[in-house]
Amino acid sequence: MTEIEKQNKEKEKVVAEATVQIDQEGLPKTIVRRLVKEKLSQLSTDTDISLLRDSLLAFSESARLFIHYLSATANDICKESKRQTINAEDVFKALEEIEFPELIEPLKASLEGFREKNSKRKSASSKSPESNKKAKVKEPVENGKGKMKEQPLDNENEDAQAEEEVNEVEDTVDD
Repeated sequence: MTEIEKQNKEKEKVVAEATVQIDQEGLPKTIVRRLVKEKLSQLSTDTDISLLRDSLLAFSESARLFIHYLSATANDICKESKRQTINAEDVFKALEEIEFPELIEPLKASLEGFREKNSKRKSASSKSPESNKKAKVKEPVENGKGKMKEQPLDNENEDAQAEEEVNEVEDTVDD
């Protein structure tokens, strides 16, 4: 085997390893494909554009790198403010700093819509008849130590889990 063939095999190995790493760290291909196709269909309504695998990988990797760059910049802004939690304003300032100010207004509108949707969902769930079921009497069960304790009703567990999920989403949005 010649020296050139050895170098080519090494290059192929490096490319294969990089592709595996991108696949593991990358965004879900189906979501990237859907987003790209939606945007392309908006731009060109007369033809159906297909995507090659390499172009899909390039879109996915570009988005991943953008997210890393944006999050690092937002993190720097957060640290300059002597905080440890990135909030939406940090992301807006980061977009301005990395020279993508045209994304700020659509992002603010999207974030506001998300907050409204969650607040409606949260208020609807607190007014629902499901939340009134908590007033029912709890059944005692043995706790394994020979003592009796009250067992929460199934809907209480579900309500608590739903409330935790809403709080997590709100914390993520607020951050």
